[in-house]
Amino acid sequence: LLGAALLWAGAGALVNLKYSVEEEQRAGTVIANVAKDARDAGFVLDPRQPTAFRVVSNSAPHLVDISPGSGLLVTKQKIDRDLLCRQSPKCVISLEVMSSSMEICVIKLEIKDLNDNAPSFPTDQIELEISETASPGTRVPLESAYDPDSGSFGVQSYEITPNELFGLETKTRGDGSRFAELVVEKSLDRETQSHYSYVITALDGGDPPNFGTVELSIRVIDSNDNNPLFEEPAYTVSVPENAPLGTPVIRLNASDPDEGTNGQVLYSFHSYVSERARELFQIDPQSGLITVSGAIDYEEGHVYELDVQAKDLGPNSIPAHCKVTVSVQDANDNPPLINLLSVNSELVEVSENAPPGYVIALVRVSDRDSGANGRVQCKLLGNVPFRLQEYESFSTILVDGRLDREQRDQYNLTIQAKDNGVPSLQATKSFTVKITDENDNHPHFSKPYYQVIVQENNTPGAYLLSVSARDPDLGLNGSVSYQIVPSQVRDMPVFTYVSINPNSGDIYALRSFNHEQTKAFEFKVLAKDGGNPSLQSNATIRVIVLDVNDNTPVITAPPLVNGTAEVYIPRNAGVGYLVTVVKADDYDEGENGRLSYEMVEGDRGFFEIDQVNGEIRTTRAFGENAKTAYELIVVAHDHGKTSLSASALILIYLSPALDAQESIGSVNLSLIFIIALGSIAAILFVTMIFVAVKCKRDNKEIRTYNCRIAEYSYGHQKKSSKKKKISKNDIRLVPRDVEETDKMNVVSCSSLTSSLNYFDYHQQTLPLGCRRSESTFLNVESQNNRNAGSNHIYHHTFTGQGPQQPDLIINGMPLPETENYSFDSNYVNSRAHLIKSSTFKDLEGNSLKDSGHEESDQTDSEHDVQRGLYCDTAVNDVLNTSVPSMGSQGPE
Repeated sequence: LLGAALLWAGAGALVNLKYSVEEEQRAGTVIANVAKDARDAGFVLDPRQPTAFRVVSNSAPHLVDISPGSGLLVTKQKIDRDLLCRQSPKCVISLEVMSSSMEICVIKLEIKDLNDNAPSFPTDQIELEISETASPGTRVPLESAYDPDSGSFGVQSYEITPNELFGLETKTRGDGSRFAELVVEKSLDRETQSHYSYVITALDGGDPPNFGTVELSIRVIDSNDNNPLFEEPAYTVSVPENAPLGTPVIRLNASDPDEGTNGQVLYSFHSYVSERARELFQIDPQSGLITVSGAIDYEEGHVYELDVQAKDLGPNSIPAHCKVTVSVQDANDNPPLINLLSVNSELVEVSENAPPGYVIALVRVSDRDSGANGRVQCKLLGNVPFRLQEYESFSTILVDGRLDREQRDQYNLTIQAKDNGVPSLQATKSFTVKITDENDNHPHFSKPYYQVIVQENNTPGAYLLSVSARDPDLGLNGSVSYQIVPSQVRDMPVFTYVSINPNSGDIYALRSFNHEQTKAFEFKVLAKDGGNPSLQSNATIRVIVLDVNDNTPVITAPPLVNGTAEVYIPRNAGVGYLVTVVKADDYDEGENGRLSYEMVEGDRGFFEIDQVNGEIRTTRAFGENAKTAYELIVVAHDHGKTSLSASALILIYLSPALDAQESIGSVNLSLIFIIALGSIAAILFVTMIFVAVKCKRDNKEIRTYNCRIAEYSYGHQKKSSKKKKISKNDIRLVPRDVEETDKMNVVSCSSLTSSLNYFDYHQQTLPLGCRRSESTFLNVESQNNRNAGSNHIYHHTFTGQGPQQPDLIINGMPLPETENYSFDSNYVNSRAHLIKSSTFKDLEGNSLKDSGHEESDQTDSEHDVQRGLYCDTAVNDVLNTSVPSMGSQGPE
C-alpha cells in the first residue's frame, strides 16, 4: 500500500486524493483512511452526522467501497488487474464522495500489476513445412504467446532449443505485443534430413521471469523453384470508423514468375490473426482485396494488425508473408453524455433559506470520442438563481441568488453539453429544483362528502372506497395520514364497522352489513399531515347498504305438510277449473321479492299455472277412466340476479262426491280466516259497547240528584264560580219491589204531568234541612183506575207505619211517610200544565230549556213522569197550594 497524495484543488469545495494498491489483495483490506486524509486536506465533515459522507460515483463498486461510518477505503473482493484492465498500461478506479455540506472529494485508486501469470501458447505444437530450396535468411512468423500481465510483466522474448539450423528473432507489433519469427540460418537438404523438432520458449520480464513452451515440428519438403513475393513486407492503411460494409481497405499483390498452378497465388489471413479482426475484415483469396466486413468503432479498437500470407498452388510451395496495419480514424459520432448526481436523483430539493454557494447537485459529462471530438463544454441555460462551476472531471450546481418559495416554488434547470467536433454534437439534461417551505397548509380532501353504496352480506374486509387529501406542503409537512374519528353506529363504536389504511386512505368493511338492521350510517375521516405541529381536516363518509336477494321464498298456500299439499277436485271438473292457488312470501324488496310460479315436474299435461298469481287450472276434462290422483311439483322463484326458489308437491285427487258447480270460485283460506277474525272482533266490540252503556246507566241510578238538598247545601256553601248544568238524565224513577210493580218512587223532584188521574201525597218527616216538599211519593194506580175519569176525586190514606209504606229515596236513603194528603186531580193537572209550560231554572238561577217536553198530550206527560224531568221550585207551588177538598190539614 502506497501513501496518499493529497492535493488541494484551489476551491474549498473540492479535494483530490490519490492512492495505489497491488492486485490480488484479499477482501476487507484497508487501503486508506479517506475521512482522515480528507479532513487534513480541508474537507469539512459534520461530526453530528452519523454518516460523514456518501459515495456518489464509483467506477468499480464491486471491488472497493468506503465505509460510511469510519471513512475507510477497503476492498470488497480480491482484485485481478488482468481482468479489470487487461493490457492497459494504467489501471485506475475513480470514486467521488459528497459530504453533508455538499463538498466534493475525488479519489483515484491505481491498481498495481503483479507478475502472477506465465506466458502461454494457444496450441501445444506448431507444425511448419519448409521447402528444401529455402535459402538462409528466410523468415517464417510463428504464433505468439499470450501473457495476461501488462507492461514489463508481459511477453518480452522468445528462445529456440536447439538452434542448429534455425534461429528466432523477436519483433514488436503496433499494440506493444511481441511475436517470434523463425529464421533459416543454413541450407536444407531433404534427402539428408526431412524432419526437425525444436522447443520454443516465451519469457516475460519478471524477476525471475515466468515462461511458457511449445513444441515446433518442421518438415522439409521438395518445392517448386519460385515462391510468391509481396511488394512490401508491411503496409499501413487507415479506415474511418463506422465505415459501411464492403468498404475497400487495401489490395495486396504477390508475384510468382512460375507458370500454371505454380504461379497461381492464393491469399489468406495467417492462423494467429484474432477472431475480432476476422469479424471486421475479410480478404479475397484470388485478388488479395481486404474489405470491411463488420462495424468498426474507434472507441472499441484504434489499431488492427492483419498478417497475410500468399501461397502458390505448386508442389512444395513456400508462402510469402506481409503485415497490414489498419488504423481506425475517429469520427464525431458520440454525443456528450450528462449524468446528474444529486441527493434526490432527478428531483432536487433545496430550502428557501439556502445561502449563495450552496451545492445542490453534481454533474458529470463524458464523450467517448477522442481529441477535439471528445472535449466538452457545459453551461446552465436560462435566467435562474443558480450557476454551474466546472472542475477537471465534473461540475457542480450552486445557489447563486435569493430563493423565495412564496414567489416561486420550483425551477426547471437545463444543462447543455457541447463537444468541439465538426460538426459539433450536443446534449441537454433537465431536472427540477423544488423549494421547500414551512408547514402552513392544511390537508385538503378532494371532496368534503363521500358516499358509497354496498350490498348487504358483504365479505368482512371488503374494499369500500378511497378518500384522498392533498397537502401542498413538502416532505413530512405534506405527507398525509388518515384515521377514523371515534363515533357510534347503533350504540357500537364505528371502529367495529369500518377501518382505514392510514397511508392510502382505502376504507374497508370490518363486518358483514345487514340491510334489515342498518340501511345507512355515517362517520368522519381525519386527514393529518406530518408537520410539527401537524395540521388536519376531516370529511364525512356515508355508507348506504343495499338489499340483496338473500331470502328464499316460502310457500304459504295451500297449506303444506312436509312440503306436500293435498287438493280435491270433482271428477267432472271441466277445462279451466280452478284447482287451487299457490301463494308464496318473499321478504326481499323490489325484483328480489317479486315471485313467479311454474310447474317443473308431474302431470303437467292436465294442468297449467298462472306465473303471476299462482292459479292452477285444468287444461282438459277428466274422463271416466282417468286416474284418481295427479302430482305436480310447483316452484315459486324470485327475480333476483341469483334467483332463489321454493318448491312444493301438489297432490290432486279426483272425487266424485264433489260438485263442480259448487266450486266455481277459488276457496281462499286466507280470506276466510280474515273474515272470521273480523266477525269475532265486531261481536266483541258490540258486546263491549253494550256492557259499557249498562254500567253507565247503573252508575247514574246510584248517583241520584235531590234538587232540594242541593238547594239547602247551596245555601250553606260558597258559590262556585263554575256553573253546573243539570240534565234530565240526573233524575230517575226507581221501582219499589217485585210485589208493588205499579208504584214508582220519584227520586228528587219533577214537573208533574196533567195526565195523572189522582195521586196521594204523603208528607213525611224529612231530615234536617230538607223541607217537606223536597220529596214526594207518587202512587200510580192501574191503567183502569187512571181511565175512570178526570173529574172524580179519590182519597187514599196511609196511617202510621203501615205495611205498604213507599220508599222515598233521598240521596239513597228511604224515609217513612207520616202524613197523608188528598188533592183534586183537576187542580193538580192544571198546575202541572203550568209547570210544564214554565221555564225551569237551576239552583243558581240559570234557565233550563227542555226542548223535548213542549208537547201537551197526555201520553208524553206519562213518559215524562217515568223518565223524570227537570225540577224547580215551581213544584213547591203545586204542593203548597191550598185546595178546598184537602181538608183541615193542607200541605205547607
